[in-house]
Formats: sequence, C-alpha cells, structure tokens
Amino acid sequence: MDPPDPAESGSAATGALFAFTDDDGPVDRARGGRRRLLLLAGGATVMLVAAGLVLGYVAAGPLVAPDDYAGAGSGTVVVEITPGATAGDVAGVLARADVVASAGAFVRAVEGRGKAESLRPGRYRLRHRMAAGSALDLLLSPGARVRRRVTVPEGLRAGETLARLARLSGLPADGLARAAADRTALDLPPYAAGAAEGFLFPATYDIEPGTTPRGLLGSMVRRFRRAAADVGLEAGAARNRLTPRQAVVLASIVQAEGGRESDYPKIARVIYNRLAARARLEMDSTVMYGLGRHGIVASAAEIKRDTPYNTYLHTGLPPGPIGNPGESALRAAIQPAVGDWYWFVTIDPARRITKFTNKESEFVRFRQELNRHLGRQ
Repeated sequence: MDPPDPAESGSAATGALFAFTDDDGPVDRARGGRRRLLLLAGGATVMLVAAGLVLGYVAAGPLVAPDDYAGAGSGTVVVEITPGATAGDVAGVLARADVVASAGAFVRAVEGRGKAESLRPGRYRLRHRMAAGSALDLLLSPGARVRRRVTVPEGLRAGETLARLARLSGLPADGLARAAADRTALDLPPYAAGAAEGFLFPATYDIEPGTTPRGLLGSMVRRFRRAAADVGLEAGAARNRLTPRQAVVLASIVQAEGGRESDYPKIARVIYNRLAARARLEMDSTVMYGLGRHGIVASAAEIKRDTPYNTYLHTGLPPGPIGNPGESALRAAIQPAVGDWYWFVTIDPARRITKFTNKESEFVRFRQELNRHLGRQ
C-alpha cells in the first residue's frame, strides 16, 4: 500500500471546508498541491478577516450608533410636543431631532422614573445629543418651555382685544370673532347678557399648541370670574345698590377715564355722586365708545350725536361696558373713595395728572388746563 500523498492528505483534511478539483492531471500534481495550500491559506485569511469584522462591529457598534448619549448635549434645538402625544411619540420626535440617541433610551428613562403622565404639550428648547435622562429633565423643567405669550392691556374694547389676539397669538381673526359672538361658548356670567365686552379679562396668556379661539377666550372669561370673586364683585355691587352688570359698566368707565390707579376710587366716587343726584354722567369716554371712536375729549358735535352710550344726553349708566376693566378698576367700582367730588379732569394726559372738585368754577379752570396741554389754547 503506497503511503498517502502529502498533497492529497492536505486536500482531504480541508474537504469539510472547501471542495477542490484537480483539473491539471498527473503531471501537475505537485503544482496543484501548492495551489491547494495557497487556497487553504487564503481561506483562513478570509475567516480571520470576517471574524475581525464581527468583533470590530461588536466593539465599535456603540461608537457608531449608540443607544444613548452621555452628558447634557450642546447647541440648541426646539421641539414641539403635540396634545395627546405618548411617551413613545415624544421619543420619536426627540430621536429624529437628534436630541437623544434612540427612542428606546428615552422611553426607558420615562418609564424608569414614572413620568409618562408628566409630559405636557408645548414647544421646548433642548440640546443636541443629550443623555435621555437629561432630555427628560429639561422637558419637565418650566424654564425649557418656549411660550408664546400675549399680553392684553386693561381697557381695550372687545374688538381691539380680538385684533390684538389675532396678531400676536397666530389664531385666526374670523375664528376669534365667531367665538366671541357665540353666546354659549364662553361660559359668560349670567349678568353679561351674552356679550363678551367687559368680560375678556386683561392679563397675559400663554398660547399652547392646540389652543383654539374658543379655548383662549374661555380662559379670559374664567380669569374675569376669578378676579370678580377676588374683589367680591357681586356682594360689593349689592352693597352699593348696583347689579353686578352695572358694577362692571361702572368699572369700565373708570378704566377708560382713569389716569393713575390711585385715582380710580375717586373717579368711581364722582360717578356715584352723579348717579345719586340723578344727573347725567357727561363722560366723554362713553360718547366716543358709542361712536366707535377714541379720544379723551369729545367735540361739541360728537356730544350732540345720540347713541345709547351718550351720557351727555341720557341719564344713568350706559347699557353695557365700554371696554374690559382690570382688577383695580373692578375693585374701585365697588370700593369708591369717600368724597363729595362732582367733576374731574385729567389735565395732563401725558403724565396722567387728574384733578377733582365739587365746584363748577374749578372744573372750568381744569378744562382750560387740559386744553393748554392739548394745544387748543
């Protein structure tokens, strides 16, 4: 029996891994053996390279695509959470914005801390490549919230208030107008008689994602209700023999006529004194409201124009508020100062200086001072 050919032994030994054929015949057996050895060596190299790639991927995988970043991140990115978004939805938003490395890391952070119910809709200022826990901390921090705020000053009329809201909130003007005209949408107090004028409370409001015209105006009415409760409007009105609506009307005149807040209770007292005397109020602010105009002094022609709000022609309070009073004016309306004043004139509108008197001769002099400040003399 011939001893086995070394080349054949090598081929047999490697048969489980590679199948080689000898096409060169007997003359090239030695050369074929060498080729088989080269192929075997090459196969081993392929295996080693493949193994190296696998090990390298396992080792370097977290560096290429980490499951979670480390640290507080850098730069700035604003993300928006919409109403009704789940923790998974938020995680997807953050991952797409490269705030967190993966949605899974953020979901685990939320679930691990039991904060799924604490995520609120809004716009948030975060950073790129944050640890999931750090991103969650910011989403729970009021300081990270990007708020669109609208401040409504005291004394604006309803139409002016709606125009300001439309300009600064991004809500549609027609939608705001429809909501204001809906007698049942805003949960107005019964004494509002279904009209929003006087009850869109002046304050600063946050406009959140999903805020609707009806929702925003409803917030303003609720804020009025809270202010009315704080000052004790209904009890105060009854104490002064007014209805709550009349108290709001009086407050709106105080707000429109007033210069400094410290003067509000004295202006209210002038109105009460005139009502007690059954005299006409003769307030220019009510005349201008009835004409749909603005100004602190009505002309002789304007005073003669007959509208329900012309208190030069009609006695008593006008039929409704002439603007939206703030809390100070509401309080003054039911807590007037003590005094016998019958007239007042804001003689210097720029510095908001108002003088009060119970003498008509002084009133005439005060009007002359006002005219000088207005350049009419």
